[in-house]
Amino acid sequence: MPIYWAFLTYMLLRPGVENHEYFFMFDGIDKVLHLSIFAALGFCFIAAFPKIRFSYYFQIILIYAFLTEIFQEEMNLGRSMETLDIVADTIGCLIGYYIYKILIRKFYK
Repeated sequence: MPIYWAFLTYMLLRPGVENHEYFFMFDGIDKVLHLSIFAALGFCFIAAFPKIRFSYYFQIILIYAFLTEIFQEEMNLGRSMETLDIVADTIGCLIGYYIYKILIRKFYK
């Protein structure tokens, strides 16, 4: 969990680079990536701390999402703060949370 969190922080805050166009790229791919990496983060976080209250879980993930977006803007490394990234992060963490809950319910009943 700490390794994934550190890797995620690095990837979210590293200097922006000019992306080359690949066949699989489309408009909005960065939102899909935000959603998926935060779904994985949310899943890992709730799996590591299964007894945490949902409100604490949600606040911690949301604060992390806000901080990374603010740091992207303030560090002037070619990245910018985007509100839709925070929305994608929030939806991703909720997806990760509910996938964990569904799997636990399915396999432990």
